[in-house]
Amino acid sequence: MPLGFFPGDIHVIDKPGLEFDKAVFYLRRQKILGFDTESRPVFSPGQHGHGVALLQLSGPKKAYLFRVQLLGMRRSLCNILANKNILKIGAASSDDVRGLQKLGNFQPAGFVDLQKIAWEWGIRDKSVKKLAANILGCRISKAQQLSNWEAKELSPSQCRYAATDAWVCREMYLKLLECEKHPLTPEEKMPPMERLAHEQALARKEANIQAEKARANTSKRKKSRHKKKKNTNGKDNPEKGQG
Repeated sequence: MPLGFFPGDIHVIDKPGLEFDKAVFYLRRQKILGFDTESRPVFSPGQHGHGVALLQLSGPKKAYLFRVQLLGMRRSLCNILANKNILKIGAASSDDVRGLQKLGNFQPAGFVDLQKIAWEWGIRDKSVKKLAANILGCRISKAQQLSNWEAKELSPSQCRYAATDAWVCREMYLKLLECEKHPLTPEEKMPPMERLAHEQALARKEANIQAEKARANTSKRKKSRHKKKKNTNGKDNPEKGQG
């Protein structure tokens, strides 16, 4: 598959000021935004996470990367996340939102989680990489996923990765809206192993039902033969008592 990446302008915002105000002005004018967050990875058992380091919001032509651990969750930024009229499209966005709420007080509204709606179009996969392959027919690189998002400066590769992860969610949502829905059945929505166990359980149940029917039919035939034999033996013999 061809490599998919954000084709527009990427802006890193790490402090309040003119660039921050321009970002908010652009984002507030959008009806649909791509949404994602990044955190510094934890590699050692028992090591505590560092919280959300980066908030990504993307429109069709511009993506803004807010270094929220340095910038904080400014009120104007919180207002965008609380605006029900601006859709924020992400994947597993509930976890991202909870992380952001630790940095700023806001009531989330207008969020759409692709993992929760993809099944309506017959898609079982939930990772951004697999969703992009299914919906857009493109490959999303995850090479920078475990990089240091608290680095003093983000590398160009990190910036492109972060912008792409938000932007591609927006593009997938728009593509889905163009397609006819073919919802998965409850059984199809199950994870593969759970689905296999469910199918095996149904097969056992059906086998038990058939076996029970067979036993019932056998018992019914035996009772019928026994009744017929009893009736035959109980008839009067016309020759009995003559002589």
